[in-house]
Amino acid sequence: MKSTKFSSILSTFIFCYLFWILFTWTFTSQELITGAVVSFLVAVLTARFFIHQNAFHLFNPVRFFNLVLYIFVFLKELWKANVDVAKRALNPNLPINPGIVKVPVGLESEYGMSMLANSITLTPGTITMDITEENGKNYFYIHWIDVAEKDREKAGDAIKGTLENWIRRIWK
Repeated sequence: MKSTKFSSILSTFIFCYLFWILFTWTFTSQELITGAVVSFLVAVLTARFFIHQNAFHLFNPVRFFNLVLYIFVFLKELWKANVDVAKRALNPNLPINPGIVKVPVGLESEYGMSMLANSITLTPGTITMDITEENGKNYFYIHWIDVAEKDREKAGDAIKGTLENWIRRIWK
C-alpha cells in the first residue's frame, strides 16, 4: 500500500475544515476545535483516496476562481435541463427518444473526467454510464432522454454544453 503524503493530508484537512466552517457558520471555540478534530480525522483516513496528483492544485487562485464560476455555469445548465425534462414530462405525447450515445471527451485529468461525468449525471435527462479509453482518446457512454443527434461530436456538444470547457480551466 502506498503511503499518504503529508501534503495530501494537509490539503484535505484545509478543504474539509473550510466546508465545516461554511456549513456550521459558528465561530465559537468549541465548534472550531470540533471542526478541526473531525477534519483532521477525515483527512488522515481519506486523503489517499482523494489526492492522486498535486495536492494543492485547487489552491491556485485562478483555478479556485474558475471552480467558483463553474458552480454558476453548472446551475444554469441544471436549470435548462430541468425545464427541458419538465416540458417533456408534462407533454401528453411524451416526446422522448431515449438512447445511449458514445461521446468523445477532450479532458485528460481523471479529476476533470470525473467532474464532467458527475455533472452530466446530475443534470436531468442524462446519465453517464461508462468512461472508456480507446486508441488514446476518452469517451463517455451516456444515456440520453432525447437522442437528437446521431453524430458523436454534435451529440457531445449538445450534452456537455459549456461544462467541458469550464472544467478544462479548472483541471488543466
